[in-house]
Amino acid sequence: MTRSPFLLILCAACLPAQDFSDIKIEKVAGGYTFTEGPVWSREGFLLFSDVPNQNVWKLVPGEKPELYRGNSNRTNGNTFDARGNLYSCEGGARRLTRIDKKGNLEVVAADYQGKHFNAPNDVVVRKDGHIYFTDPAFGNQAEGRQLDFYGVYHIPPKGPVELIAKPEGRPNGIAISPDGKILYVANSDERNIRAYDLDSRGRATKERVLISGIDGPPDGIRVDEKGNLWITCKGVAVYTAAGKFLHRIELPETPANCTFGDPDLMTLYVTARTSVYRIRLDVKGALQY
Repeated sequence: MTRSPFLLILCAACLPAQDFSDIKIEKVAGGYTFTEGPVWSREGFLLFSDVPNQNVWKLVPGEKPELYRGNSNRTNGNTFDARGNLYSCEGGARRLTRIDKKGNLEVVAADYQGKHFNAPNDVVVRKDGHIYFTDPAFGNQAEGRQLDFYGVYHIPPKGPVELIAKPEGRPNGIAISPDGKILYVANSDERNIRAYDLDSRGRATKERVLISGIDGPPDGIRVDEKGNLWITCKGVAVYTAAGKFLHRIELPETPANCTFGDPDLMTLYVTARTSVYRIRLDVKGALQY
């Protein structure tokens, strides 16, 4: 592992408990085309996607990455549920899939009202089994679209697929607050984060813009145990649950997504273009499943 230089920008009036004076960024994997979809497994490893090459890789800390899944249909976002099932947004196949612990693959959703999705991008599963995912269309994903809108969706444990929102800009990263009561969605075109209240039945209401004017198109989102949002944009920007800017960490490459990992969930793993980086923190991530 090699250490990389970084730039840290702080809001002096609202510094968090984390001491960033000696923070270190380590490159733990490299040589890929476009890394995305990092997720930490309770079994002690990280998964991440190399989207153009249609591979999902497994990284055990301290070891070399090994291929976890090939021919992944340009899988982007990944997440686990409470049972250890892996959910993947297969942009190339325009569908959301689930792989159980035995390796069996199941298509969870491939269409809305009889029309194929654009290109599912990122997904999160609440601890009680409610699934939420975004469906934008970037680049050539717009070719052959059947839906004339971008969507944010909800799938209850017993289905069917429900449409939460049809934003003008493209929705991207998605996350849930530690208590499971707020859904966060990044909008890359509008450079904002929208929030929705979630009830016990998983329904999303009270849409509002929580954070606006983000420096760089926001992509992935993760939440720490204090409710702070960690957003990949121009660097990794951190905001409070109330939407107040705290600080930003810039990496050697533009980040696409991030996740908390290691057994104590106090390491931030960041997928950034050709590489994967890790940053040890003083705050613990909120397990999203």
